[in-house]
Amino acid sequence: MVYAYMRQVPGFPHLTTQQSDILSFSLRNELDIDKEVVEYATKNLLLDAREDFEAFLRSMQEGNTIIVSSLIILSDKVEELIKVINCMLSHSVDLWIVDSNMLMNKETDMIEIFPLLNELRQEEKEKTNQIGRPKGSKSSSKFDIYQREIISFLREGMNVSAIARELDVSRSSLKDYIESRGIRELVEGAWMEMNPSEGARDMDNIVLICPFEKDREAKKQKVS
Repeated sequence: MVYAYMRQVPGFPHLTTQQSDILSFSLRNELDIDKEVVEYATKNLLLDAREDFEAFLRSMQEGNTIIVSSLIILSDKVEELIKVINCMLSHSVDLWIVDSNMLMNKETDMIEIFPLLNELRQEEKEKTNQIGRPKGSKSSSKFDIYQREIISFLREGMNVSAIARELDVSRSSLKDYIESRGIRELVEGAWMEMNPSEGARDMDNIVLICPFEKDREAKKQKVS
């Protein structure tokens, strides 16, 4: 099943623009759209308040494809995007991003998506023409230039202290950077690029859990 996902929210690209972009893209790539799904809201809600969207994600099945005109349609907040993408990959869903001409799935190397996330962070920063930064926004960091190395070291199983010694940087600052960028969640969750020849587990043997399902299960346990 191929879904065209659109989101009509004030300040976002107009629905007709999203639809046109997705249609043109699908024709060029010979993708037959089975269903259009549109999310309407009078304001840009946080992910936790988008119950219909969460239900849509949890309904996805292996082999489904979702097409969006831009990554920002899913969310304009990096931390939320990490959660959404992890959920899609846990269900073995293919995600096409039209304006980046990118296919995101279990085979995708996380390094390919970080430039998109960094662009979004920069856009968030540019939107704030005020003293200080709003809660949740991220500024550029001196550690950005080490991003690829940090990802590689985490994949190899190195802890933060060892990475800090390798890069000759402050452990506490590096720890804050890794946490604020959601790098560990990406490495340990979705984009685990494994090489069986090096004795690592193959992706097929890794169980990815949708973050929404984890949250729901945690809430059930608290109630009981």
